[in-house]
Amino acid sequence: MRLNTPRIAPLQPDSYTPAQREALAPYAARDQLFNIFTTLGRVPEALKAFSTWGSFVLRDSSLPARERELLILRVGWSCRAGYEWAQHARIGRHAGLSAQELEGIKAGPAWESWGEGDRVLLHAADELVNAHFVSDATWGALAARFNERQLMDLVFVVAHYTQVCMMLNTFGVQLDPVLRADPDFQP
Repeated sequence: MRLNTPRIAPLQPDSYTPAQREALAPYAARDQLFNIFTTLGRVPEALKAFSTWGSFVLRDSSLPARERELLILRVGWSCRAGYEWAQHARIGRHAGLSAQELEGIKAGPAWESWGEGDRVLLHAADELVNAHFVSDATWGALAARFNERQLMDLVFVVAHYTQVCMMLNTFGVQLDPVLRADPDFQP
């Protein structure tokens, strides 16, 4: 976590405007009124647009869930977004990532236990976060494994979650009660 307190506090249910209530209704129906959504819900039009794109990136991606989560977690780590890391560490475990792999994501592509396929994914995430571009060598390695749609989805995932991390960090979104803080994220 970059901040110990929110700069923009999440909405409380008793303060919702009708538009905010409507924008948050899908999350309430799934019992997922997480701080990210109740913070973004302060601008209901933005939350709706964000939700449409975010849902596509998370649920309709052609990438396998494990690979998608490797990318998301590497972005979260690289952006020092403790909230993103905590939320997706849970999702990543459900997608098949081990505790050792979660620690390996922090080390990045240099971690000695990665296979070449995971290593190139993490390298691509690092290139996109740091240079906003995938080098020809990395692209070629990815293209040997993924089809065109998957290559596009890879960029979509990293781009979306980089944006998410910017918002989480800058707005000071705090962990939800169901999340565990990772001790490697210090304010």
